[in-house]
Amino acid sequence: MRQFLEKILPDNDLARKYLAIGLTVLLAGLLTYWGIYDVGSYGLALFLLTPFFIGTSSSMIYGLKKGITVGEAWNVALLSLLVFTLGLLIFAMEGLLCIIMVAPIGVIFTWLGSVLGYAIVRRAEAKAPTAMLILLCSIPLVAFVEKDYKAELRAVVSSIEIDAAPQTVWKNVVEFPQLEEPTEFIFKTGIAYPINAKIEGTGVGAIRHCNFTTGSFVEPITVWDEPRLLKFDVLDQPEPMKEISFWDINAPHLHDYFVSKQGQFKLTALPNGKTLLEGTTWYHHRIKPAFYWQLWSDQIVHAIHQRVLEHIKKNSEQQ
Repeated sequence: MRQFLEKILPDNDLARKYLAIGLTVLLAGLLTYWGIYDVGSYGLALFLLTPFFIGTSSSMIYGLKKGITVGEAWNVALLSLLVFTLGLLIFAMEGLLCIIMVAPIGVIFTWLGSVLGYAIVRRAEAKAPTAMLILLCSIPLVAFVEKDYKAELRAVVSSIEIDAAPQTVWKNVVEFPQLEEPTEFIFKTGIAYPINAKIEGTGVGAIRHCNFTTGSFVEPITVWDEPRLLKFDVLDQPEPMKEISFWDINAPHLHDYFVSKQGQFKLTALPNGKTLLEGTTWYHHRIKPAFYWQLWSDQIVHAIHQRVLEHIKKNSEQQ
């Protein structure tokens, strides 16, 4: 493989850089397409190993036959990541919002890859093709291993104090009228947000529909303890967002990768005649690394909670 790379590498510096970027992006793009659409994996292989490979591969290929500085390694790695990202947008594999969300870890691991590529070219150039091959093979291997990972159920709790009795608040919890258009920036980016809630029937077994901009959450009631606790399962749910893109994107991660399982509203009567209203959502997602994506998903769920709780508070206090 080393002989092949050295044979195809041009002596011209600019041409060699273009080749390093093009070959790296092509390999990374093919593996990404295969991992997303065939394996169905959104995890370490995609979000950590792929940018690490982009940084390592591009800097090693560019540095063969000529050597490379740390700055040159980072420059060619960053350009490769940018071209790769543009490819995801152009070929409708991802939208702008998801790319922005993954950008911090993508840039960090691309930089780490460029450092490794620089070190290999500088100290063990003969091993560069072997290192590149190992990294290339590790991406599909990790994708296969992690695709059947069982996600952990996670709870997000938000609360608000309402100047109204629990019985009044309860009526606005069970169902509520149309919400005003959101002013929060997060809901201007394509993230789905609630617009109203309707219920069919009363008591356990009633079906609540919490309608979002992308569709409806179908919520069969499992606990009806008026006016203290309303708990429900989530039988069906819409897409969590509408991607920002040139095209109509229907990426696999929009389906069954962020899953809401249960929810509840808990009402506690306070000594001052007010009500403490707590909203809880239990969810899991199959996107890794979990600790990173939970930072995003927890804040999004909190924002959705807050929008609903503020609306319930407003309606209850007006009554």
